[in-house]
Amino acid sequence: MKKNGVLLHISSLPSPWGIGTLGKSAYDFIDFLKMAGQSCWQILPIGPTGYGDSPYQSFSTFAGNPYFIDLDDLEQRGLLQKSEYSDIDWGEQPDKADYGRMHKHRFPVLLKASDRLLKNPPEEYEKFCRENEWWLEDYAVFMTIKLLEGQKAWTQWAPELRDREKNALERIRREHAPAVNYWKTVQYLFFSQWDRLHARAKEQGIDIIGDLPIYVAPDSVDVWAHPDLFQLDEKHIPSEVAGCPPDGFSDDGQLWGNPLFDWEYMQKDGYLWWTQRIGYLTSVYDIIRIDHFRGFDSYYAIPYGEKNAKNGRWKEGPGIALFQKVEAAIGKKRIIAEDLGFLTDSVRKLLKDSGFPGMKVLEFAFDTRDDNNNEYLPHNYPENCVAYIGTHDNETVQGWIRNADPKDIEYAVRYLKLSEPANYHWEMMEALWNTEAALTIVQAQDLLGLGSESRMNTPSTTGNNWQWRLLPGDLNRVLAEKLRKEMIRFQRTGIE
Repeated sequence: MKKNGVLLHISSLPSPWGIGTLGKSAYDFIDFLKMAGQSCWQILPIGPTGYGDSPYQSFSTFAGNPYFIDLDDLEQRGLLQKSEYSDIDWGEQPDKADYGRMHKHRFPVLLKASDRLLKNPPEEYEKFCRENEWWLEDYAVFMTIKLLEGQKAWTQWAPELRDREKNALERIRREHAPAVNYWKTVQYLFFSQWDRLHARAKEQGIDIIGDLPIYVAPDSVDVWAHPDLFQLDEKHIPSEVAGCPPDGFSDDGQLWGNPLFDWEYMQKDGYLWWTQRIGYLTSVYDIIRIDHFRGFDSYYAIPYGEKNAKNGRWKEGPGIALFQKVEAAIGKKRIIAEDLGFLTDSVRKLLKDSGFPGMKVLEFAFDTRDDNNNEYLPHNYPENCVAYIGTHDNETVQGWIRNADPKDIEYAVRYLKLSEPANYHWEMMEALWNTEAALTIVQAQDLLGLGSESRMNTPSTTGNNWQWRLLPGDLNRVLAEKLRKEMIRFQRTGIE
């Protein structure tokens, strides 16, 4: 039974309040997917974003992004008055998220809603706090201190707070209880909206695919609360950081800067943190995509302080033992392994041993800089894979056609028998749908035939990423009916 889904992050949904939210547009998108014969909605990580606005550099691996809380829903619940958010300038470009305005305006608005909720907290709020105390308490205290310390990274806080001295943390909870409660309330509001939206998706037969980045941000509650899990010195400074080596796409490689896990330490308690993380996220989503899966086989370690990734080295990861421990603890879950990048026989063996479907990217098949791209040619796709034309890190079809090496485009046109440049996005999607891959995913931008202006992310760059948004009416009934006919044609309706 073959299926197809659409990749569209929550931030990219249309709304009048500066960024996509868990409100009406999200429900409309689910209805669009249902009408179009789709089976999945893939999103990016939903954690709170910090510097650079990247969903892959979050303050918490467990919390939700406050920006995605729908303000209209809060108004309907009596927690906001319309004028408290409708009179704010949320940005001049409806097709771009303005994160600067979000940071400036969103939190004061949410504070008003929080104050009203806490005057008479519902039983569901108390239950949420109890059930999530294991991560929520640390997150709320972390965000409270971060504000008190002028948004500085936690490694630059006062030593007693940086080092989590018991008396210092008790003082924060006592003297700044309203702020700590505010951050708990924000998470309750987020997940109360998320749970309703997720239930709606289930009703419509739509699986939500969420993202689990392998690494966490250095300035995160995860590292502050659990420094022993990471390769840090006594001052909490990493000796080496994450990234990937130079290749045909980047002479300098990619310097991500995330702290590396202390795999030997994690092994001693049976990878408990990973069991909690994967177990939690598989309850939030229906399917998770583990980003940078090859890092579990071996990972690239770059000396701290380097300006690029040239001087890194490969080190051994935990391998299949981690996933065996996780499965023994929480059972078999639906997981996609992002196995892109520099692959070795041992990475391929790890993927096979895990049983997880890997990923195929059609654009990679025609890159003449890569001598090992045959596995991305569509006639080689196995059934147990998830196939894309491009991911959020790649160009849209029309952007790729305009910007890729002419030799690559010539190869793609000849191999795929492409005929009309203005229609290349549909022709490449048809080639994708015609493969043996059990699941295919297309970007919403490609359904609309958009160019580079709609690209979600260009790796190793900052400033113009994660901003693209749909305009109201872009995904309409006419497009849904056209897409549904294609699903019937290629037998990807998810119906046997």
